[in-house]
Amino acid sequence: MAHEGEVRLLQRGDAARARELNAVFGRAFFEPETYAPGAPSDEYLEAWLGNSNHIALVALDSGVVVGGLTAYVLDKLEQARREVYIYDLAVAQEHRRLGIATALIGRLKDIAHELGAYVIFVQADLGDDAAIALYEKLGAREDVLHFDIAVTAPQNDGS
Repeated sequence: MAHEGEVRLLQRGDAARARELNAVFGRAFFEPETYAPGAPSDEYLEAWLGNSNHIALVALDSGVVVGGLTAYVLDKLEQARREVYIYDLAVAQEHRRLGIATALIGRLKDIAHELGAYVIFVQADLGDDAAIALYEKLGAREDVLHFDIAVTAPQNDGS
């Protein structure tokens, strides 16, 4: 079944929609503590939304955010080209299997093309079979390792 709702690009002035999207992410990822406490200010959200290297798309059903994604445009050094990285993508539980994620990625593909990007890439966690199936349907799989490197205060080495 195809998603018949609206897919909308968020822009400056859409801080309230960005908050709705973060609430969807918190529920979908079972991480409300990541997306609710310490939520960014309206000023932060407006600046984020106004950054041309940030993309936030929402899927609306009767005016309510039921899914969305955030992505980042990466300008490459080795060639004059861009990549787009999908950072978060989620659809509310009761709206899954309706083509919403595919519609979101389809809209992102249009935006990436307009920006001159040559590829969109995304990570999926092992065991997240639904996400893996979606991404395999839409693109080529690469098996890679992901590492989180903690950011610590600089060490004063006396030099």
